[in-house]
Amino acid sequence: MHSLNIDIETYSSVDIKKAGLYRYVQSPDFTVLLFAYSVNGQDTQIVDLTQGEEIPKEIRIALASDSVTKHAYNAAFEWYCLSKHMGWKSHPETWLPQWRDTMLHGMYCGFTAGLGATAKAVGLPQDKRKMTVGNSLIKLFCTPTKPTKKNGNRTRTLPHHEPDKWEFFKEYCVQDVEVEKEIEKRLTNFPVPTAEQKLWELDQRINVAGVKVDQALIDGAIYISDQTTDQLTNEAVELTGLSNPNSAAQLKKWLADKGQEVDNLQKGTVSELIETTTGDIKRVLEIRQEMSKTSVKKYQAMNAAVCEDKRVRGLLQFYGANRTGRWAGRLVQVQNLPRNYLETLGHARELTQEKKIDALKLIYGNVPDTLSQLIRTAFIPTNGHKLLISDFSAIEARVIAWLAGEQWRLDVFNTHGKIYEASASAMFGVPLEEITKGSDLRQKGKVAELALGYQGAAGALISMGALDMGLTEEELPDIVKRWRSSNKRIVDLWYSIENAALAVLRTGQPQGVKGLLLQRESDIENGLDFLTITLPSSRKLYYVKPFLAENDFGKEAVYYWGMNQTTKKFEKISSYGGKFTENVVQAIARDCLAETLVRLDNAGYQTIMHIHDEVVLDVPEQQADLEKVENIMKQPINWAPGLPLNADGFISDYYMKD
Repeated sequence: MHSLNIDIETYSSVDIKKAGLYRYVQSPDFTVLLFAYSVNGQDTQIVDLTQGEEIPKEIRIALASDSVTKHAYNAAFEWYCLSKHMGWKSHPETWLPQWRDTMLHGMYCGFTAGLGATAKAVGLPQDKRKMTVGNSLIKLFCTPTKPTKKNGNRTRTLPHHEPDKWEFFKEYCVQDVEVEKEIEKRLTNFPVPTAEQKLWELDQRINVAGVKVDQALIDGAIYISDQTTDQLTNEAVELTGLSNPNSAAQLKKWLADKGQEVDNLQKGTVSELIETTTGDIKRVLEIRQEMSKTSVKKYQAMNAAVCEDKRVRGLLQFYGANRTGRWAGRLVQVQNLPRNYLETLGHARELTQEKKIDALKLIYGNVPDTLSQLIRTAFIPTNGHKLLISDFSAIEARVIAWLAGEQWRLDVFNTHGKIYEASASAMFGVPLEEITKGSDLRQKGKVAELALGYQGAAGALISMGALDMGLTEEELPDIVKRWRSSNKRIVDLWYSIENAALAVLRTGQPQGVKGLLLQRESDIENGLDFLTITLPSSRKLYYVKPFLAENDFGKEAVYYWGMNQTTKKFEKISSYGGKFTENVVQAIARDCLAETLVRLDNAGYQTIMHIHDEVVLDVPEQQADLEKVENIMKQPINWAPGLPLNADGFISDYYMKD
């Protein structure tokens, strides 16, 4: 025996979508219902654990053996559930290296997540796809049942309650193994690199470690939010006479009756109206604005996911952004937390922990906004520890300069690092020392740097807030022209990558650009076809089923199948030089973070989460050496000679933005 393909079905009264895998498994009533397995790719067998059947002895031995590879779709689920079922819960990470995640394999190759969706995307015939009745069967047998007179007031459905459906459920579990096997077989010629497999294992260890949360702060924030929302709603009802002043339709009609016609009540519209209105109208709009800042959902998400030891686990999804390989947030969505600006965060935390609403309102004014700024601070270190927080400085700007060979930018990063000022200096021919913080030219340099690196133009500047910075729409084209003129190598990079991609699809011949290798890779027998870009780290980016077609501008362009970020569907997407450059730069930046995570792990540090280009470490107080961590992050990377990395950090008693 050298391989097992596995799928299990489980029961827990905890909602896995809200609470996550770890809280789900740690529930006292968690149990494994069905265990389906295939040995060495042979026919799949099913073990009905609810009916007294047991996993065969040789399979139990194989599960614990480091010479047998275990495959599963979203293998973290099977690995962690079986760790508890088999009694390995004290050290589940011991068994990680033998597991292979077919979901990761699919996402690495550019497909979407989800067993059924992946099966369809890779072109499996209908009889090899996931059974569509799965969701209803899972709801029936794997989650609590709502008691009714009809079902005898039972709180759970067992096999003897629905014997025919239970047999169908067993078939469904077997079919999932067959589908997973077929997907893995199809993707065999496009393997996940060993380094990525090791990184997946590290990611599981980070997720299992989890992050401690401040329960008193969470409880206080939820209580204060509820009280504040009630107060504001009551005030709005009094002012408007509406039954539900939170309803946009009701409020728009009330405003119209007051002579204030509005098309919508979006955040920007409300802000503008507040500036131009008075009296009751102004106050009602202020209430709406204030209530829109209540981010209590994040606190509720923490509450739902927190385990018995007051730690939240499973915050990171490995390869969640499969266009670049970057991590995605889960549960609390740590990749998308509100920023904090309060200078007295500590005092605001104390008042919230003590549920002192009046004091919060007196000192900070807008209570919902204050609670929003405190969300980050709900993440705290283990007792006797500190949080050591460090991030890469301007990582994408450094990577694109290094990749393009834009020497003046590299010189900036190798010396003073003031890229906004240096960019303005290059654009407008003004000496660097004359461009001061807050000056008009620095603002232009900043917005240009943030918006124009990936072939953006005036629209990108507006999206990045150029008009809010005081710039006029008329001067934006000039800023674009000046930025491109002073960054000719980056502009050349856009067109070089685009032309290389077009050439690969026209001729089938590989093309090299700036240390990147673009090529077409296919498996005709299995109907798979990719445009791939090999990165300096040797990792590849995959573009599924690429083809050439005319784009909206009447120009020949590269199209491929991928996840549309707007529709959230797997569909045809067009690309161009700037977008390919963005993918590559963000992917290289991700690989820099991955390299750092491995180095920190090797140095004995416990990473508890990471957000974009930032790491958060839970470190014993006496070992909280910031300089040592920053030096690890600054170390040169073998596959990126000459890439000037820099990092900056701080030590804290709670998570925040410095």
